[in-house]
Amino acid sequence: MERRPLFHANLNVSVLSLGTMTWGEQNTEAEAHAQLDYAIAQGVNFIDTADVYTKGASEEMVGKLIQPHRHDWVLATKLGNRMSERVNEGHYSRSWMLREVDASLQRLQTSHIDILYLHLDIDGLDAPEVLHALADLVRAGKIRYWALSNFRGWRIAEAVHLAQRLGVPPPVVCQPYYNLLNRMPEVEILPACRQFGVGVVPYSPIARGVLSGKYAPGQKPPEGTRAGRNDTRIMQTEFRAESLDIAARLKTHCEATGRTLPHFATAWVLAHRAVSSVIAGPRTASGGMIAFTREPSGRRASTIGEASSTRRPMREMILSMMRRRCASSRNFASVSVILPLRST
Repeated sequence: MERRPLFHANLNVSVLSLGTMTWGEQNTEAEAHAQLDYAIAQGVNFIDTADVYTKGASEEMVGKLIQPHRHDWVLATKLGNRMSERVNEGHYSRSWMLREVDASLQRLQTSHIDILYLHLDIDGLDAPEVLHALADLVRAGKIRYWALSNFRGWRIAEAVHLAQRLGVPPPVVCQPYYNLLNRMPEVEILPACRQFGVGVVPYSPIARGVLSGKYAPGQKPPEGTRAGRNDTRIMQTEFRAESLDIAARLKTHCEATGRTLPHFATAWVLAHRAVSSVIAGPRTASGGMIAFTREPSGRRASTIGEASSTRRPMREMILSMMRRRCASSRNFASVSVILPLRST
């Protein structure tokens, strides 16, 4: 599998990262083991988890399963979300960060974390305290690098400049929610990362399942799917008529060229020059991540090239469909901001 650098980190990671958000909840240990074994066979060396995923169960499962070959993996986890109702068990106080990193190390059964993400952007954050705590964790050998997840573009720039001013290591990676149905990161986040040499590792390249091709416009979502379970996050965001129409048209295009929609959507994200790797969290060992890794390198490059060349006409297609929906609305001007013409 192709490897790409994470800029400041001088680490080379596989272009696909194994996401484990469902481990310990929707995936049993046996299912997770099958995913891990297949990922290893395909050359994946990057794995992503978080303390809040299943309240620590995902980290525990990751730690147990990768322990026999721990140093073959670039291991990333996150902190910041609340882990309990107790007042100080969440967010970014120095006290909580030091405690929670120790707890993550114990759950992961490892002496160090390769990449520690701050999981969410919080207004009113005492940034110097956070960066000093991260620097102490690096010096103690408990983390190798730190990173940002779901942070706004100006906050990324602020973190880089503050790290320089304080003489502490800068962030090495940003993890935004980015796919061809949500291109907002192209406005500020991706340019900021390119400017400051921060790697980009987007999550949910198939838009929480909408770009899997499993949902048909105007039809009830299949039972057992995220939309079929009436998952709040997908129902309030991606699961809307415009997105389903776009997914249906893209699925037709992919079938005509002998590809799958998840494969194409993932290649589309990877075609952006700022992107180092993409997090894929398949439900099974034969899920979207594995389907992408099966293709020979020449065909894979062709797919990425096609995905890249599709950016401009895809923008026009999305704009055309949204224009019809917004013809009588004053809000259409915002669509051009969400879907900028220049995207690479």
